[in-house]
Amino acid sequence: MTLSGGNVLRERCIARRAKWVFISVALATTLFCTAAPARDLPDAIPPQPLADALEAFAAASGYQLVYRTDLAAGSASRGSDAHLPALDALEQLLRGTGLAFNFVNDHTIAIIKSPPDSPKPPSARPLNQAPAVDRDAGGNLKSKEGVLARLAALFQGCTAAQAAPGCDGRPSGEAQTARAEASMAEIIVTGTRQGAMQAADSPVPIQIISRNALQLAASGADLMSTLAQLIPSMTMQAYGVDMAAQTLQAKLRGLNPNHVLVLIDGKRRHTTANIAVAAGSAYQGGAGVDLNFIPLDAIDHIEVLTEGAAAQYGTDAIAGVINIITKKGYRGGGLVGTYGSYDGGGGETGDVSGNLGFEPSNAGYLNVTGEVRSHGRSNQGGIDERVINPSNLGSYPGSNMPRVPGYPYINMIEGDAEIHTALASIKAGWEMAGGTELYLFATYGDKRAASYENYRLPTKLHYTDPVTGITRYPYPLGFNPQEATREQDFSLTGGAKGAASGWRWDLSTVYGRDRLELYTRDSANAGIYNSSGSATPSTYYDGTLQMTQWTTTIDVDRDFDAGLAAPLNVAFGGEYRRETYGIGEGIPASYELGGAQSYPGFSPADAGSNGRRNVAAYSDLSGKLLDRLSLDAAGRFEHYSDFGSATVFKLAGRWDASPAFAIRGTLSDGFRAPTMAEEFYSSTTVTPTTAFVQMPPNSTGGKLLGLGNGLRPEKSVNSSLGIVFRPSARLNMSLDLYQISISSRIVGSGHLVGSSYGVVVAPNIIDAIAANGNQLDPDVMARGVTGINMFTNGINTRTRGSDFNLTLPTELSLGRLTYSIGATYNDTSITRVRATPPQLGSTPLFDATAISDLTTANPKYIVNLGALAQLGDVTLNLVEKIYGPSSEYENDDGDNPTGLLQYFRTRMGVTPITNVDLSYQWTPRLKVTVGADNLFNRFPPTLNATLLAHVNSFDYGDNLGVQHYPSFSPFGINGGYYFAKASLQF
Repeated sequence: MTLSGGNVLRERCIARRAKWVFISVALATTLFCTAAPARDLPDAIPPQPLADALEAFAAASGYQLVYRTDLAAGSASRGSDAHLPALDALEQLLRGTGLAFNFVNDHTIAIIKSPPDSPKPPSARPLNQAPAVDRDAGGNLKSKEGVLARLAALFQGCTAAQAAPGCDGRPSGEAQTARAEASMAEIIVTGTRQGAMQAADSPVPIQIISRNALQLAASGADLMSTLAQLIPSMTMQAYGVDMAAQTLQAKLRGLNPNHVLVLIDGKRRHTTANIAVAAGSAYQGGAGVDLNFIPLDAIDHIEVLTEGAAAQYGTDAIAGVINIITKKGYRGGGLVGTYGSYDGGGGETGDVSGNLGFEPSNAGYLNVTGEVRSHGRSNQGGIDERVINPSNLGSYPGSNMPRVPGYPYINMIEGDAEIHTALASIKAGWEMAGGTELYLFATYGDKRAASYENYRLPTKLHYTDPVTGITRYPYPLGFNPQEATREQDFSLTGGAKGAASGWRWDLSTVYGRDRLELYTRDSANAGIYNSSGSATPSTYYDGTLQMTQWTTTIDVDRDFDAGLAAPLNVAFGGEYRRETYGIGEGIPASYELGGAQSYPGFSPADAGSNGRRNVAAYSDLSGKLLDRLSLDAAGRFEHYSDFGSATVFKLAGRWDASPAFAIRGTLSDGFRAPTMAEEFYSSTTVTPTTAFVQMPPNSTGGKLLGLGNGLRPEKSVNSSLGIVFRPSARLNMSLDLYQISISSRIVGSGHLVGSSYGVVVAPNIIDAIAANGNQLDPDVMARGVTGINMFTNGINTRTRGSDFNLTLPTELSLGRLTYSIGATYNDTSITRVRATPPQLGSTPLFDATAISDLTTANPKYIVNLGALAQLGDVTLNLVEKIYGPSSEYENDDGDNPTGLLQYFRTRMGVTPITNVDLSYQWTPRLKVTVGADNLFNRFPPTLNATLLAHVNSFDYGDNLGVQHYPSFSPFGINGGYYFAKASLQF
């Protein structure tokens, strides 16, 4: 597999064709599908308690109702007549209750308190509803618009007769969407088993990210970078090397990406097979969910729980939970196109996505999303001292290097990878007789990526004929190897939910798989050629990585009248999960005698397939003990086939001192099982002057070093205390203080050096590499640094911090202006470090880099200052993102007279980054946007000056100076990104 030359052109041609095919199909479907009829209810709903009447309405109409349970408690409904449209029937059910309703989206209705000036519940039309309708002689709804009229309506302006959004005096475009979303009062399903709880009433901190907010922040069109813009406590990896460049990671509260649990519609999502192993990265060990395989246009909203929740959801939920709620809309749809690039060129990004909703019958819905995305390479590297070193330029073939295009910037390892992605998702539901709903959700992603590795000098491959004495150099201009992948990600969820004897139940099963095929291209095997002169391939199949996860769950809950201030919710459930992780070996030439330059393939010693099983049971009680006091208690038991059992608990409470002020707090313990990748990943990582083996924790070589007993689960204790302040209907403010203590934390070791420039400094490490069956590049063993890296339970940490949020919408004569502040602060300290095994001698198990990656590489604080102005058809969104100080120690690869690693600290000061976008609602259905992330094109500082002086010295022949920007930069290394976007709703 290759992405260069003619194949690159073919890949781009296929991507362009796919875009146009998708656009054509989406438009054709939109134009020729008639509007779905409104749901009429054939039967009357008799007078009964309001909660029961609403449940009967939901079962008959197919709409999902969300509301606080106390709104319906003690109220009765007068019922509704037969043969009424659904919305008219709902109005009748709510007569005299003091309640109203508003649409959250096309399929969900929020029941709310009636505004003081509202004489009856408003019959608000759902967003993206089908075109205006009329009734025929029989009273049935019929569409007014034909195909040509619908085509014209996509682009026409407003007329007095139109009733489209923005044409009848109501807010248009984003303003209407934002107000409709606000009407649901931030109803949540994450962090609680209770139905229809509001985020503002939750005993735990939850941030709601609406569909509108996602679209406003989606400059790069991918989910991960969008969330990093919106959530202050979330930071995203700036860039990675080797495989990490193609699967970037994100984390919450300065912890590890593996400490975040991701749910889709409340169901656990599978993780990536591509683990970040590069030592010296603040994201080392990250093998979390690849959020960029979830189409942004398929998302209705996202709930982010910034609190430990292992007692409710199981492993991984230590830093928080991200629950992605997907669209259930059965009408309308949209197309979005985005294009952007970096200020200095490179990183060209194009994205086209579309979403369509259908109603196959009155009892079902179908929602489909497709997306194609391309992201081009960038090159922000410095000059590789080897290509300007006079000793390398003085004779053939090194004298050829100035002829290489782009000289002297010919080492292009520092920058973004080239990535082409195609995504699809489908969500469907069908309500059966008796109220049972069958549901399905599936995603598929295909990603093809390639990233540059370090440039190899023309002398890297050389063979002297023993007969003629002539030395041959097969690459007289040197070569730039690339690591290329084909990744396929798939997930399928199926389930059923309903109610029986007052109990609500939900039975589901989810299967997910992530598979990568790896290739090294434009490379050569120097060990084979230099020893025999035999020709070697230029493209190598390196093997495969595969992660699978199959999870089956049953959730049951019911509200009981226990004589408390509100019904007591009792919930319980169970889970069975099966996980596998496999490594497939590459072709022999990819790993023999050091393997392919830049990325040796997986050897038989690396390859293998492993699996484990997990069973779990939980229970949860939540309710209002008093009118102002809410408590939630949860417990969970889990048993893993590979390390045993864990039992965890959680207690959360909230005291509403007044309608405007509340105090909330939590205390919980948790655990995190090691990921399968952390347990079993094995490979060799190389540069032109280094070779390090990533050794599995339970390997034979690890046992020789006293580190081979496998991994144990982490244990955590979370506590938090916060306040919620709502002095007015508009001003919302919250402040939460927290502490997270993690013991037996799984972290990557430092560089455990075995040899340096031909001198063995730790014989046991060299023996461990041999015992593990890894073959290293002979040139690097003679003239570079070799060693190992390993994951181990080695450190206890304590993280203390705070999260602050404030929103203040204000109505203006011309529209609305919303101010917002989101801020996070955290500080991680180390409370215990595992002793270095005596087998390592003087080599420390954790070096200065490993320690700083845990404690100082994350910004000390992040502040988002936002202003969103919605003035008629114009929307201006301004966010000033302020990153606090951070720092990291990095080593010089032994580029000093001692030949041993020396460490230097790189510091980043307080940095403000300005993001802005301007949107115009061109027609009621067409919106155009231009904007910038990092408007003023700010770059991070370069690495420590002394460190760069060491690695750029002509005395050592190192290439490390190319990567002159810090990898821990929270806002990237590419400067400003500028984009344009158009969205079409129908």
